[in-house]
Amino acid sequence: MKVLVTEKLADVAVDFLRKEGFEVDTLYDLSPQELLERIGEYDGLIVRSATKVTAEVIERAGRLKAIGRAGIGVDNIDLEAASRRGILVANAPESNTVAAGEHTLGMMLAVARRIPHADASLRERQWRRSAFKGVEVAGKTLGLIGIGHVGSIVARGALGMRMRVLAYDPYVAAERMRDMNVEPAESLEQIYREADFISLHVPKTPQTVGLVDEKAISMMKPTAYIINVARGGIVDEKALYRALKEGRIAGAAIDVFEDEPATDSPLFDLPNVVVTPHLGASTVEAQDRAGVTAAEQVAAALRGGVPVNAINAPVPVGEGAESVAQFAGLCEILGRLLYQLTDRPGNILKVEYRGEIADRDTRLLDVAAQKGLLTNMVHEPLNYVNTPALTRERGLRVETSRIPESSDYTSLITLRLEGGAGESVVSGTLIGPKMEPRLVEIQGYTMDIIPEKHMLFILNEDVPGMIGRVGTILGNHGINIGNMAVGRGAPGTRAAMAITVDEPVPEAVLQEILKIPGFRDARFVTLS
Repeated sequence: MKVLVTEKLADVAVDFLRKEGFEVDTLYDLSPQELLERIGEYDGLIVRSATKVTAEVIERAGRLKAIGRAGIGVDNIDLEAASRRGILVANAPESNTVAAGEHTLGMMLAVARRIPHADASLRERQWRRSAFKGVEVAGKTLGLIGIGHVGSIVARGALGMRMRVLAYDPYVAAERMRDMNVEPAESLEQIYREADFISLHVPKTPQTVGLVDEKAISMMKPTAYIINVARGGIVDEKALYRALKEGRIAGAAIDVFEDEPATDSPLFDLPNVVVTPHLGASTVEAQDRAGVTAAEQVAAALRGGVPVNAINAPVPVGEGAESVAQFAGLCEILGRLLYQLTDRPGNILKVEYRGEIADRDTRLLDVAAQKGLLTNMVHEPLNYVNTPALTRERGLRVETSRIPESSDYTSLITLRLEGGAGESVVSGTLIGPKMEPRLVEIQGYTMDIIPEKHMLFILNEDVPGMIGRVGTILGNHGINIGNMAVGRGAPGTRAAMAITVDEPVPEAVLQEILKIPGFRDARFVTLS
């Protein structure tokens, strides 16, 4: 598979992809038209912030399966168009958090102590100590709007400088903030009124564009400073300029701008402003981490997995997230098996979680089960991005249930497919230190067998000699048995066999089995 890299990555990131067996082209100076002409050749794409991955680019990308963004935001990628085409998009959200947090603290100290202006004055051979009197940050209130990864780093640094930290973030619990020695604010207005330094740490969305506007600034102290190392456009630059020029706030430190590159802003002419050209993530370490993370995400997606930083696919979060991901393959196997054991697929898929797995974030597993079920139903290539939409298009309703207790297994997953033909049921779990998948219930029969690519499922009367008859027929046709499990009802009533074989079982062989009295059903299934 081929991966296109359109912006400079660390050499170690490109080397990683090549060592993983991918063919990598690094084409850093492609024009938008050239990108349109070339994108159809590639399975993976890695960009930074300059490359615009528009709907038109995605439409031309007939082979594209994954896009990696070497950075936090995905503003330059048409996420809706990518999701519609089943293209997974992943970023590197934590690659530059340390760099952005440190830059925020540096900008705060720079504007508080007027360091850049003092530096420029001295370079002009002027000794003007009294002209650059600053303010201390110790004892002052830092107001954080948003306290995610970067905001948390800034909070720790500020607390180390003996600042009071006040934060507003509706997505972070107040108790969590208190654990960080951060005081939760009841509203944005409290931040605006009480903070001496206001630092922004929110994404750019329709809700946050112009968040710090004329009205917000009017609530601030005349001694307040605004710091923005998040995203351009969150601060209304015209309103900020007027407030700074008129002395209604003390100063600002701005790293990001509404339109970039920004080389002619009126803010540049004000003496109470510190500006940098979007340097929040510009450290050697952050750039290397972003590139490597993006490469890892694309490689994982191209192998059929779900990268941990996927933007448009369900990634498990919270406690036990890593263990949840291990169950995805099992759920897909159960879905494939369920479809092939059902004569007329129903319209309700029930996913039941028992034991420890019931307490986890299982959205990924819900999709994995649907993906397995739909594999033989649809012609489109399925992945974790487009499967939910295709499930809805087919009118399949998905219901989930959770039962904290499981008497026989630490975690157990059961799929039930309901429809006009009744209910079909399969169950599975992961066992042992290697977390090997096991099928433990098939159509009401208790079994224990490791799923393999080629399997044979047989329903028969529970009478002596049935296993031997099946073995004889398979042997006569040169079909080798790998493993077998047997389940039964009450003695002498009914039974079932699950058999792994080394090669496909032809329909003629199945019919030969069914001609023998006592055999009710025989199905060959493929699980990969």
